[in-house]
Amino acid sequence: MPLAQAGRLPDKARRFTSWLQASPLGSRLVRGSFWSLLGAIVARVLGFLAFVAVARVLGKEGYGRFGIIQSTVGMFGVLAGFGLGQTATKYIAELRAEDPRRVGRIMAMTSTVAVITGLIMGALLFFLAPWVAVRALAAPELALLLRIGSLILVLEAVNGAQLGALSGFEAFRTTARIQIWVGLSSLPMMLAGVYAAGLEGSVWAMAANRALNALLNRLALRRETAQAGIPVTLRGSCRERAILWRYSLPSMLSGAMVSPTLWICNAMLVNRSSGYEQLGIFQAASSFQQVLFFVGNSLSAPLLPMLASQLSSGRPNERLARVNILSTWFLGAVPAVVLFGIPEIAQAVYGREYAGREFIRVFLLAVLCACIVIYRQGLTRALAAHGMMWWGALDNLTWAVALIAGTKLLLAKGAFGYSIAWVLAYGINTILFIPLYVRKGLVPRGTLVSPAAGLIWLVLLALMIPVFFGLPLIWRLAVIPVALLILILLFWRLLKGDKDAAAS
Repeated sequence: MPLAQAGRLPDKARRFTSWLQASPLGSRLVRGSFWSLLGAIVARVLGFLAFVAVARVLGKEGYGRFGIIQSTVGMFGVLAGFGLGQTATKYIAELRAEDPRRVGRIMAMTSTVAVITGLIMGALLFFLAPWVAVRALAAPELALLLRIGSLILVLEAVNGAQLGALSGFEAFRTTARIQIWVGLSSLPMMLAGVYAAGLEGSVWAMAANRALNALLNRLALRRETAQAGIPVTLRGSCRERAILWRYSLPSMLSGAMVSPTLWICNAMLVNRSSGYEQLGIFQAASSFQQVLFFVGNSLSAPLLPMLASQLSSGRPNERLARVNILSTWFLGAVPAVVLFGIPEIAQAVYGREYAGREFIRVFLLAVLCACIVIYRQGLTRALAAHGMMWWGALDNLTWAVALIAGTKLLLAKGAFGYSIAWVLAYGINTILFIPLYVRKGLVPRGTLVSPAAGLIWLVLLALMIPVFFGLPLIWRLAVIPVALLILILLFWRLLKGDKDAAAS
């Protein structure tokens, strides 16, 4: 869109606002996004502060150990979750108005399976903890912490199924309140734990926080099912078991490519000299990715059930499809511009021990990697809504192979090489699969693959150059508003679609 037409934006913005107010679809999106974002912002900020406190108290090596505990729990946890959260979201959103009895059976089945798989994988981690600590992590002292982590694993499996069910009910105001309470509790819990008992105390604090989350989710679900008149019962739930193989299994396998891959790569890094220190640097730099990810994760809560219900009605909506793809990307790209321009923010947050050029380089690559992930998040929701979970599994398998191979090749460069491997893995995977999904019609034409999309990437990559060449902060601050304006104009062009773009 020519710059001369920028003055037309307010009128178009007003028309778009009017559509949101008049459209039931737009109203659902606004309400869901508001509460989901509010809860996510509060929870992420407080959770981020809690992990910053842990990083500052434990130092780079201690924080690296904390990170490998999280990674190990996540590796076992993805199998425990069995993709049940996403399954509950899709089927509750599709069926809660048409067949409440079937929804009750699906809810009973998913919650029961979540408890069973959580207990099985928790027990496996508990008994394998000494072997994993000695043989895989070269740190026998971590065995006890891994056993504490087995409790976290069970609670995470239950939480995943519960949160998916709440999202299916579109109970975003309720989940926002839960996230706020859980976030408010996480900071004092983590501070008390890490100051009282160091690394072990921080892991116990995580377990206590997850237990509180599970309790609040349970109480909220009881209210939602009572209000909707849905009888949650195991009687007849075996009839719904085909859902587990058709949707939950490929969803779980898709996720199973992620956590084990992270664990394998982290284990390769920590087994090198100064490995835990290098992982601590990578963990600290990567923690800022959560600032970008929380937008996509919170928008998935309202958008996934809306997409699923629209597809089940047989009336796909082009505008909703564009909003699904572009909203996450835009809201993640805006803070990325600031982080690219002022990486000193990360150093100031984590303290003197994380200062230096190495941390800055790792940080910039971590933000770039996050930009690629948020570019793809709308596509991930589209895959889930269409039930194409086996394609998602293949997509993640390709990423996993690329990341493991890249980590092995670049491991000698420590945290910096590990960061490069992450960027390459997501970059290769995107180049291979995005064009395929565009041809399959999962992505509106001209959104993810277009000249405007390419220009957005050029702007983001160009923002890294001044930092690498040591441009003074004052000049970088001047570039940020210009970059933001260009991004807004480009995203607006993408939102309008091909017909409007051609007319302009």
